[in-house]
Amino acid sequence: MLDQAIQALRSYDWGKDYESIKPIEDAVVATHGDVESVKSLEEKLAAVLSSDASRAAKDYVCRQLRIIGTAASVPAIASLLTDPELSHMARYALEGNPAPEAGATLRDALSTVDGELKIGIISSIGDRQDNASVEALGSLVGKSDVAIARAAATALGDIRTVEASQTLANCNSSDASVNAAVADAALSCAESLLASGNKAAALSVYKKYSTAEQKHVQIAAKRGMLAALAK
Repeated sequence: MLDQAIQALRSYDWGKDYESIKPIEDAVVATHGDVESVKSLEEKLAAVLSSDASRAAKDYVCRQLRIIGTAASVPAIASLLTDPELSHMARYALEGNPAPEAGATLRDALSTVDGELKIGIISSIGDRQDNASVEALGSLVGKSDVAIARAAATALGDIRTVEASQTLANCNSSDASVNAAVADAALSCAESLLASGNKAAALSVYKKYSTAEQKHVQIAAKRGMLAALAK
């Protein structure tokens, strides 16, 4: 039944009989914890991504690989990252993939795409909280493309590590909106650092922004200082 569903998936499109591919979802659930069965299913799904299957079919595969994906399916998913129609779903699959190769693939993709696709990649890196991407993101904050710079700053704030905080401390832009994103991200990092017990690093950030021009940033920083000093 599963093999028939995989075959049906290769010719599947939106509006067609969904029940014909439903056994795949059942298999995703049934194979949980069974390494060999997951490996076989992942291989079959990844092969669909390398075929001439429809966008709907590949969209469906990415949803399933987000659940069962390992390093084995990363190359097939990576091939979709430059496709404007499928990049979003490829990122969705990689965001849920725990393999380091998934993070490395997103990081490598930063140099192969631009515009909205690059912003999407940056967002996924932030969602994965990929500390290995901190340096690459930091270099993007200073770029002339304001949208990309803001996205990179936000991603650093999502990563929330000491390294992300240190990188943000060295970020500066001629664009006010980028600097605002940097401030928000820095405060997010400080909040995480404080929660993890790194009081000194958090205080350093809070002190820096306690005299910020933006009132909301100044207030947040002063509240953070009080919280840090009370611990």
